[in-house]
Amino acid sequence: MKINSYFIGIDEVGRGPLAGPVTVSAVAMPVNFKFLTKLKDSKQLTENQRENWFRYIKKCPEIYRTVANVYPKVIDRINISRAANLAATRAFKKLIIRHRGIIARGKIFLDGGLFLNKQTLLVIGRAFTARTIIRADEKYNCVKLASIVAKVTRDKAMKRNHKKFPCYAFDKHKGYGTKAHGAAIKKYGPSPIHRQSFIKNFI
Repeated sequence: MKINSYFIGIDEVGRGPLAGPVTVSAVAMPVNFKFLTKLKDSKQLTENQRENWFRYIKKCPEIYRTVANVYPKVIDRINISRAANLAATRAFKKLIIRHRGIIARGKIFLDGGLFLNKQTLLVIGRAFTARTIIRADEKYNCVKLASIVAKVTRDKAMKRNHKKFPCYAFDKHKGYGTKAHGAAIKKYGPSPIHRQSFIKNFI
């Protein structure tokens, strides 16, 4: 019998950086799925460990994943909290639409601070329930998976941005407000991927 009841984890990365998108991943895993090794959230893993888990997630036929980004111009216009929730809603909708008929029902766990658009849940129906839980990325494997997918995806994007704008060293700090990053903004001015509402103290 086909499994169609899932735990869906939703987590974000990129609330705090001065540059780049906020990235949210939604990951669905069967309710009875078992891991052979203990899973940790992305903050407790090294870069290599995150990459290994990401490859595992991509290859596992029972796990489904999507990612959504909201970029600096929108972040500046609607604020970072609303941008993160917008990305969460987009990632969840993409997951359900892409795998319609497979993910038929489930429990959704969002890491603290993330909320889905209520209208989205109404449209999708009563087969899904959603809870926002503080430190869910430490408690639920589905959210841990989402944290890994979001982190690896965003880091790769920032490394690509480094090739376009090498003077900011996005490959090292991924857009976060390090001392070196702040000095680069003061020296070169903002790039097209900087969040204007975040860098007022540097320009």
